[in-house]
Amino acid sequence: MDALVGTWRRLLTVPGAPWALFAHGTCVVVTGADRPPDSAAARAVAVLRAAGPVRVGSPSADFGVIDVAQGWVVTCHHPDILTFVAEGDVADPGPLTVGLLGRTRRDQDAEELRVVHVEATR
Repeated sequence: MDALVGTWRRLLTVPGAPWALFAHGTCVVVTGADRPPDSAAARAVAVLRAAGPVRVGSPSADFGVIDVAQGWVVTCHHPDILTFVAEGDVADPGPLTVGLLGRTRRDQDAEELRVVHVEATR
C-alpha cells in the first residue's frame, strides 16, 4: 500500500488538495465545492458513493486511460475520481484492458467505500 500512496503523491498536481485512497486503488481528490468542512475521508466517500458506481450505458461507464510512469491512470466522468493500474496488473497492456480493469476497481471501491489512506495536506 505504501508504494501506491507514493505513486499518488507523485501523480497528483493539485496543491493543497486533500485526497483519499480506497482499497482497490481509486483516489478521490477533494477539490472545489467538495472541500471539507467535514473530514476529507468523509467527503471522498460521499463523492465516490455518488459518482463512482458503474452504470452501463451511462457516462459513469466511460473511461479514459493516461499513460504514466510504471502504469496508467484511469479516468471517469467525474474529474476528481482516478484509479491507478500498475504495469504488472495486466497481461495485455492495451487501453481497453487497462481501462476496463480500472473501471472495475472504481466500481468495487464505490461499493465497499473502504478508505485506506488520507492525505489531508500537501
